[in-house]
Amino acid sequence: MTNPSQNAPRFGTLAVHAGQDPEPTTGAIIPPIFQTSTYVQPDVAEPKQGYDYARVKNPTTVGLEQKMAALEGGTHGIAFSSGLAAIEAVVKRLSAGDHIVCEENTYGGVIRMYTGVLAKLGLEFSFVDTRDPERIRDAMRPNTRLVHVETPTNPLIRICDIRAAADIAHEGDALLMVDSTFASPFNQQPLALGADVSMHSSTKYLNGHSDIIGGVLVLNDDQLAEDIHFVRKSSGAVPGPMDAWLCLRGIRTLHVRMPVHNENGLAVARFLEAHSAVERVFYPGLESHPQHGLAARQMSGYSGMVSVDLGDPARARSLATDTRVFQLAESLGGVQSLISVPALQTHASVPKDVREALGITEGLVRLSVGIEDVKDLIQDLDQALS
Repeated sequence: MTNPSQNAPRFGTLAVHAGQDPEPTTGAIIPPIFQTSTYVQPDVAEPKQGYDYARVKNPTTVGLEQKMAALEGGTHGIAFSSGLAAIEAVVKRLSAGDHIVCEENTYGGVIRMYTGVLAKLGLEFSFVDTRDPERIRDAMRPNTRLVHVETPTNPLIRICDIRAAADIAHEGDALLMVDSTFASPFNQQPLALGADVSMHSSTKYLNGHSDIIGGVLVLNDDQLAEDIHFVRKSSGAVPGPMDAWLCLRGIRTLHVRMPVHNENGLAVARFLEAHSAVERVFYPGLESHPQHGLAARQMSGYSGMVSVDLGDPARARSLATDTRVFQLAESLGGVQSLISVPALQTHASVPKDVREALGITEGLVRLSVGIEDVKDLIQDLDQALS
């Protein structure tokens, strides 16, 4: 996190108060859900404060966008109906023939969207291991317009040097977009490290309660924000006001939840690393992680995302089904702990040979460590592994 000036509100205060002025008519301390599709205008083509149609602007969503901009140290927040929709809006600014460099170990749905949908529209993609900045540099072309990295990555928990990636992207007149979902704004601030766009699936840590689907972008450039607003208005991928309200409610406790996710994640990772049934643990807070030093420099905490390689599909399936506190489900970032087998679930759409080359085998298990009592979590894993 960036260090606030002496008089600036700190992260926890922003999480509670930013984008949430009391409702002016009644003084309600919690802003209402503006469940409306349209707004009455005082005269023809003269909407009040720009509110003419809810696909363009909704007060509940605006509050979420303002809060996210404040937490990320950005100027503009733009909310979407999903994380994929947020990423797609950035890419839709581009034209046929433009090129995107993307982290090869990103969420399977991103790879599916890029290769199965957007590539058919004439966009070009290169997937590289962004742990090595030189791989990014080597993949750059004269027509590269966007570098898309995910750090930490899903599910191998790789770390990309954001500042180095930003320098390389900008040297090639391209933008850098960082998917910071696994970290949350509490643990990582991509804009402060040079990124042009910070992206989150708000479904995850931001909301924190596994009851919405959403996405959000935060950025500083006015023209870029105007362009993305135009794409969202034209494509229609807006969040519903109820989802925006629930996400606002979730973010008010982000600074309380994340330290527990961080502490529990590290404790679970250390337990698993010492367990005889485990071949390898992926967690950037462990000194054994090959990029622990980089993670320590650009993150203030390591979240609750832990992946573990058991070396055998049957043992992985057994672990995923034999836990009791950890629930077998996709997604992540909620207060409750979840467990999944990425090769068969979140990354099943990635071709098998590509998955296995990356190391996403059927023996890999991904844990989203929640905020339950950590002793219960470790006991649950121990009995399942035994």
